[in-house]
Amino acid sequence: MTTGVGGHGAHGDPPAELLTEAAAAFGLLASTARLHLVWVLAQGESDVSGLAERVGGALPAVSQHLTKLKLAGLVGARREGRRMVYFVADPDVVTVVRLMVTQLASRSEAAAPAAGLRGTGA
Repeated sequence: MTTGVGGHGAHGDPPAELLTEAAAAFGLLASTARLHLVWVLAQGESDVSGLAERVGGALPAVSQHLTKLKLAGLVGARREGRRMVYFVADPDVVTVVRLMVTQLASRSEAAAPAAGLRGTGA
């Protein structure tokens, strides 16, 4: 009989340390800017100026968000000449982000046809 994530915890519950780590990752992704950065990086590597342009943020703010994501191990970076190139360091995080965004988009699309008919006189 398995007892949960990694075989730990009573009643199959994950250990408190694991829940704390997951909550910290979700906390980082609770920022719209950081969530957008992970979304963009999931599509390919980029430097900070490219990311700032894509997400519509100021360079210093985007750099700070990247630093937080990097410290948490969600994003990695490497130097290419004079610039830093950022990439997703944890593909599982991308899976979670895509799942959430896709689910929300599906719900929104399901509700949209009814709302769209109201303004057409149908």
